[in-house]
Amino acid sequence: MNKSILAVAVLAAATALPSLAQQQITIVNFGGANANAQKKAFYEPFEKTGTKIVTVEYNGEQAKIKAMVETKKVTWDVVEVESPDVARGCDEGLFEKLDYARIGPKGDFVPAAVTECGVGIFVWSTVMAYNGDKLKSAPTTWADFWDVKKFPGKRAMRKGARYNVEFALMADGVKPADVYKVLSTKEGADRAFKKLGELKPNIQWWEAGAQPPQFLVAGDVVMSTAFNGRIDAANREGKNLKITWTGGIYDLDYWVIPKGTPNKEAAMKYIAFASTADAQAEYAKNIAYGPTNNKALAKLDAKTLGNLPTSPANAKDALQFNLKFWADQGEELEKRFASWAAQ
Repeated sequence: MNKSILAVAVLAAATALPSLAQQQITIVNFGGANANAQKKAFYEPFEKTGTKIVTVEYNGEQAKIKAMVETKKVTWDVVEVESPDVARGCDEGLFEKLDYARIGPKGDFVPAAVTECGVGIFVWSTVMAYNGDKLKSAPTTWADFWDVKKFPGKRAMRKGARYNVEFALMADGVKPADVYKVLSTKEGADRAFKKLGELKPNIQWWEAGAQPPQFLVAGDVVMSTAFNGRIDAANREGKNLKITWTGGIYDLDYWVIPKGTPNKEAAMKYIAFASTADAQAEYAKNIAYGPTNNKALAKLDAKTLGNLPTSPANAKDALQFNLKFWADQGEELEKRFASWAAQ
C-alpha cells in the first residue's frame, strides 16, 4: 500500500516537473515586421531563460484588456500599447505599476519612455519620404514639401488632422519647439488649415501605412508623409526610398502588464530583459525603430544608427507627438479636418 502511494507521489511529481520548468507567458503585439523584429530580439532569446512565449496579435483594443481585468480573467501577461493608451489605462486601473528597480535606472532611458504603468519599447516617427530613383534633388524641409514649383507633382498625406496640422505650421515657418504652442490657439489652427489649403490640389490621401511606399515606388507622388519603419521595410526589399528627418514627429509604443495577471513575476522579468541595451540594440538591427534604452545606441553601427529616429542627427530637429494636446483638442481638429477635406 505504502509502495503504491509512493509510486503515485513520484508519478505526480514527475508530471509536474515540465510545467515548473517551462513557465508560459502570453505577449500581445500589433503583428507585421515589428512583431518579427520583436521575435528575433526579445522572444527567442528570452525563451532560453526557461519561459515559453505565446504571442497574440491585436489592433490596440483597450476594451479587451478592460474586460479581462473587470471579470478577473486575465489571460494576457504583457501587452504592447500605443502612447494614448498608457496613461488612460493606468488611470483606469487596468495596468500593474512597474518596478524600475528591476527594469533599470530611469536615467538610462529616453525620458518619454518612463511612465508609471508602461515602459517604452521603441521610438517611431512620421517623416517626409521620397523616391531616390525619381527625385534627384532632395527636399530638406516641410517648406520644400509645400513647394510645388521647385518639386512639381503630387504629395501623399495621411487622411486626418493629426501630424498634418503640425507639418503645415512647420512649412509656414514655425519652429518645431513652438508648434504646439501656436497650434493651441485659434489663430494657430486657422494658420495650419490655411497652409494645408495651399497644398490641397496636389494632395493624394493615404489611409494605411503600407500605401506611402507603394505610391512612391509607382511614381504616383513625388513625396509623402510616412511611418519610418515602412520606408525601412521597403528598402530592405531593394527599393531606394529616402527620408528627410527634419521636422519628423516621433512617438513611442510601450509594454504594460494587465492588472491581475497570475504571471506578473514572469511578465516583469520579460520586460526587464526586453529593456536591456543588448536586446534593444538587436531589435533596432531588425527594424528601423529607435531604442528607448540610450545605452543601446553605442552598440549599433553607423549605418543602422543613420536609419533610426533616435540617432542624434535625426532627432535634433524632431518634434515629440504631444499626447496632452491631442487629448484636449484632437476631436475638434479631426472634425474640422473632415469638413475641410470634403469641400
